[in-house]
Amino acid sequence: MIEVRNLVKEYGNKKVVDNVSTKIRDRSITSFIGPNGAGKSTLLSMISRITHKNEGDILIEGKEIEKWNSGDLAKKISILKQSNHINIRLTIWELVSFGRFPYSQGNLTKEDKRYINEAIGYMRLDDIQHKYLDELSGGQRQRAYIAMVIAQNTDYILLDEPLNNLDMKHSVEIMKILRRLVDELGKTIAIVIHDINFASCYSDYIVALKDGKVVEEGNTEKIINKNILGNIYDLDFKIQSMENMKLCVYF
Repeated sequence: MIEVRNLVKEYGNKKVVDNVSTKIRDRSITSFIGPNGAGKSTLLSMISRITHKNEGDILIEGKEIEKWNSGDLAKKISILKQSNHINIRLTIWELVSFGRFPYSQGNLTKEDKRYINEAIGYMRLDDIQHKYLDELSGGQRQRAYIAMVIAQNTDYILLDEPLNNLDMKHSVEIMKILRRLVDELGKTIAIVIHDINFASCYSDYIVALKDGKVVEEGNTEKIINKNILGNIYDLDFKIQSMENMKLCVYF
């Protein structure tokens, strides 16, 4: 489990994450929702130690994040940020192989190649694995980056808006794959997501942030509520049930 206690991140005089405490529970999907500027992406960056915190504690399996060795942490947590720009020309296979760097240090073993090929298969990229990234659509490129994270084979996977640049079909495919990673492989996934209905249909837990603070959190059944969502987004919501799923109407 990942536990966050009284976490603060300041830029200048502004607290973009303001005394946040929450948990990411094992073998589940936790979605972080909320309006732009709520602090969701910054929170994920601090949990992965990309961004340093000003105050508070982040406990990975009970151990404070600052006490983790970098190599060990890279085998425990992987993260995919919003912006992914690599300036060298790579094929999908070469990109996904970067996920094995914490283990191989660049010298790929037979086991590393197995994880790479499995990740490519998981993301249904087998047929185009030797294509270069600059030859791909935005959606194909995003799936390749997610495959790189899967190849890292960490217990915890953090994804910052992974549905960016994806059409409806590929967004559904990604969310189904994330669900499989939890249900079949026992992974723990935390995701920053803007689409409330994807959060509703695929998450186990939802943490809602607004103005840098946690305003609501709990299981999906609790959070997908017209009054709670209305307070978070300042919109009128209608909640409809269909096939054991709650769908949010807010147009």
